Amino acid sequence: MAKKFTVSSFQKAKKDGEKISMLTAYDYSTAKLLDEAGADSLLVGDSLGMVMLGYENTLQVTVDDMIHHIKAVSRGVKRAMVVGDMPFLSYHICVEESVRNAGRLIQEGGAHVVKLEGGRDVIDHVKAIVKAQIPVIGHLGLTPQSINMFGGFKVQGKSEEAARKILEDALLLQEAGVFSLVLECIPEKLAKLITEKLDIPTIGIGAGKYCDGQVLVTQDMLGMYTDFTPKFVKKYDNLNESIVAATKKYIEEINTGVFPSKEHTFKIDDEVIQKLY
Repeated sequence: MAKKFTVSSFQKAKKDGEKISMLTAYDYSTAKLLDEAGADSLLVGDSLGMVMLGYENTLQVTVDDMIHHIKAVSRGVKRAMVVGDMPFLSYHICVEESVRNAGRLIQEGGAHVVKLEGGRDVIDHVKAIVKAQIPVIGHLGLTPQSINMFGGFKVQGKSEEAARKILEDALLLQEAGVFSLVLECIPEKLAKLITEKLDIPTIGIGAGKYCDGQVLVTQDMLGMYTDFTPKFVKKYDNLNESIVAATKKYIEEINTGVFPSKEHTFKIDDEVIQKLY
């Protein structure tokens, strides 16, 4: 069996110049497939609110929602690191509650590490969670839990002031103890600069090719989620069309009597049936 991908694996990949692959997963069967395919890390993102639960955004996702899905993903993984997203308001009220919620994702859900959004405003929370021996991944740039502040899903860090703040926050998070940092929807050259300045690996999503790794929402990557496709998504398949076509064929075969056929049914002796009449 392949060696487990851990926090030290992240650090080694950065040192050796090897790229880190991360995808989202929200259920057992998908997690098992992605793990078998060799994904280094599986993010149980609060994006499940939109992709799996049909919410307009991620803000309605609860800690209990996250634990439910992290449990399922953890059962399907042998090698990949499982990252549990800390949802909106789970690390904003007080440090003690932040540590408790992070601990629940690890203890009850089975996540290996947690991820949370924000920079200087969450530094005390990051330090406390790390002090509790829970590894933390940071998240800067477009932080979806802040879309009401941003006014929607928009590229961040385009002005000098905004870019400098993201860079400063990245350094602050590294100092606070995060072992990796997700950079979302920022200009490629800014992501390159941050990646070069940090000792910890960066994971990009809409941040260009110079990050130490990449993450995509699996349903976007496979063409399954069609409500909205961000510019940074590359579709490696179009399972939406395949699933719809297969479903239509299934319905047609039910209506025409083609399915189920003999190969899909079970037998009983005619004598037994006759005795039942």
